[in-house]
Amino acid sequence: MSAGKMSMFSTGILVLTSPLQTLPLRIAPVLSSAAQLVERTLYVHLHPGLNLGNGSQPRAVFIPPAVDLSTIISRLYSNAADVCGHLDVRVLLTNVRAQPAPCGGTAAPNCCPFPTPQSLSHSPEVVLTDFPLQDPGQSRQVTQCLQSYTGHCYVCSPGLPSVLLHPQLAELQENEDGPQEPEEKAEVLQTYSDVVVGGTFDRLHGAHRTLLNISCLLASRRFLVCVCDRAMLKKKVLRELVEPYALRAQRVQEFLQDIKPSLQVKIMPLEDPYGVSVVDPLLQCIVVSEETRRGGEAVNKKRIENGFPPLVLHEIQLLKDAHHSETEEEKISSSSLRSRLLGTLLTPPKDTSHLAPRPYVIGLTGGSGSGKSSIARQMEALGAVRIDCDKLGHEVYQAGTGAYHRVLEEFGSDLLNEDKTINRRALGGKVFGNQERLKALTDIVWPEIALLVEKRISRAREEGEQVCVLDAAVLQEAGWARMVHEVWVTVIPEEEAVVRISERDGLTTEDALRRLRSQWSNGEQVAHANVVLSTLWEPEVTRKQVLKAWNLLQKRIQPKPEGHVSTSSRQ
Repeated sequence: MSAGKMSMFSTGILVLTSPLQTLPLRIAPVLSSAAQLVERTLYVHLHPGLNLGNGSQPRAVFIPPAVDLSTIISRLYSNAADVCGHLDVRVLLTNVRAQPAPCGGTAAPNCCPFPTPQSLSHSPEVVLTDFPLQDPGQSRQVTQCLQSYTGHCYVCSPGLPSVLLHPQLAELQENEDGPQEPEEKAEVLQTYSDVVVGGTFDRLHGAHRTLLNISCLLASRRFLVCVCDRAMLKKKVLRELVEPYALRAQRVQEFLQDIKPSLQVKIMPLEDPYGVSVVDPLLQCIVVSEETRRGGEAVNKKRIENGFPPLVLHEIQLLKDAHHSETEEEKISSSSLRSRLLGTLLTPPKDTSHLAPRPYVIGLTGGSGSGKSSIARQMEALGAVRIDCDKLGHEVYQAGTGAYHRVLEEFGSDLLNEDKTINRRALGGKVFGNQERLKALTDIVWPEIALLVEKRISRAREEGEQVCVLDAAVLQEAGWARMVHEVWVTVIPEEEAVVRISERDGLTTEDALRRLRSQWSNGEQVAHANVVLSTLWEPEVTRKQVLKAWNLLQKRIQPKPEGHVSTSSRQ
């Protein structure tokens, strides 16, 4: 069937039949063609040399793990990141086995058909192949063979359509038709009964998939996956955006169940640099990358101390990220993916039907030293009306206001300066470190500030302003989030915030840390955020983030044409 006549499918399975020798050149164009038909999950089934055009029904057979196969897997994920990064690509190892299962004694080695078709997490709706069609008249025969072969291997949707990708690959095929070097016998890959690997596995990407796939290729019996949690996340860039452990573990579990269901898989939290790898006597191999090799060596040192044999260190190459920016790592990494989330809508706004649609109010908050006010000023320069809650706080203490008299009644007239203004430093001394007295003060002041905010928003509405940004360090604590359409949060690591506060306010490290820890943590703030920003890098990086966030905001708040139905609430 011609690819040009096909509609898009959510999930597909790609059967690659090219010999290992020629496959590397074909991967990128094949994936590019597949991405024109499949939009979510693409399973890849490797069967080098499979002949779909000889008139006989091909059998589902086992192929041995080869060194070249691990190279092909790395190339597949690397090319997928380059040409179809939106696709969830999964290289299946269902038919890769070092020692074939018993087949009743009469069949030839490695020819055992699968006992039952394997179920996949997402049922394939289309099957694709790179098999080159020599005679157009064979098209129907080849597609029927392909459908039957795939159905023997996997549980697929009924009436599975098949697509030969050869029309898109014709030019490549012509280039390959020249003299070929004789294919050398594939070098068998050393496998191990028990294999372990560790990692964060945040937002499962091509490098993770390569690591997991090659680990599964190496493991013949059991595979342990240690997923970083708690203390092991402390030094991660933008760790507030790291997915919850349960979600990361669940995604790894689903991926592994798809690619090699025959393995005994155990996923466990990793809360120190060693985990189970230094206490499990049955482990034989640990899979590392260039940058984690030293960690693998440290594991072996600890194993020897514990009286266990060292593990074989199988090192894989890092995947290069062709789309990385100047501030991101050259390799494909979770930290780069997290940084790309900055400025985007992470969660849709809650119901704000109680608010007037205009002006659209952004509540901007973040811990002390996070750069919140500098971002608010940038938004003001882009056209937002800035409402500075810190300045409004000064207003509510002015003589003659209701809050002024209530504060004096509650905390004493000894707070007054000679000019009858309230000495806020003295007032701070009375509430510092005393939660009960601090609450008494905020119960007086916060409602008064909220009234002033509402007045500023009403004035902006009367003046026809479209966007207001409410610059408020205590947006959540004070309950002011009810006055905004979206919550934007600025985050920086605690250690960086301590340095900034100390330099800005002349505080000791201990006092700066005490101030920070009296506020909501970054994690608590992000849990309530629609958009997250960070001033951790150079000012130009922050400006780009703010501009991206602003432009996406403009798209969200533009009036929708009548009858328009949004396909996604996330930008």
